[in-house]
Amino acid sequence: MFLSVYYLAALVLILTVHEAAHAWMANRLGDPTAAREGRLSLNPIRHLDLLGTLMLFVAGIGWGKPVPVNPRNFKKPARDEALTALAGPVANFLMAILAAIPLSYSPDFGFWGLLQVFSNAIMELSLVLFFFNMLPIPPLDGSKFMLAFIPFRYRASYHAFLRRSMPYFIVFVVVDLYIFGRMWGGSIIWTVVSTATFWLKTAILLLI
Repeated sequence: MFLSVYYLAALVLILTVHEAAHAWMANRLGDPTAAREGRLSLNPIRHLDLLGTLMLFVAGIGWGKPVPVNPRNFKKPARDEALTALAGPVANFLMAILAAIPLSYSPDFGFWGLLQVFSNAIMELSLVLFFFNMLPIPPLDGSKFMLAFIPFRYRASYHAFLRRSMPYFIVFVVVDLYIFGRMWGGSIIWTVVSTATFWLKTAILLLI
């Protein structure tokens, strides 16, 4: 229970920063849609998604409320939409680096020990969200980042596919967790993400 409270608090913070980073980048690149809807904020209530929160407890994988983006407001739509998608995972990666500092240098007793626990939760979950969101699977950020590499004549079709992708994504996650997981003894997604998280966390702590 003690650890779960810290991880839950860390997750709320990480999701909030992740979605706010999307809104900030979109606004910076010329699209004020998210800012007008109050998403340029560090208030967690503005960013938590009901379905994403429920999936977190049911399937172990969740997400925040998608940030609204209008590509027509961008000067270079494909590039700027890709950068907006990238902003969330990059924000999580930077949070992991910042969390590594108290985790590496603070003593492990009293208040500082609690700070270490919280910092560890932030670092681990930040890296998990970074790798998970960068998977090129719609509607994750990685699939939107791929827009920068999609030929112009296919972008309209790709956008349409992204808009319809949520049901397919949920089916894929359920199949991965409950069918592949039983067939091969573990989720493919979780195996890839957790392995990458372990090695990157180790590398960051060695370098900090």
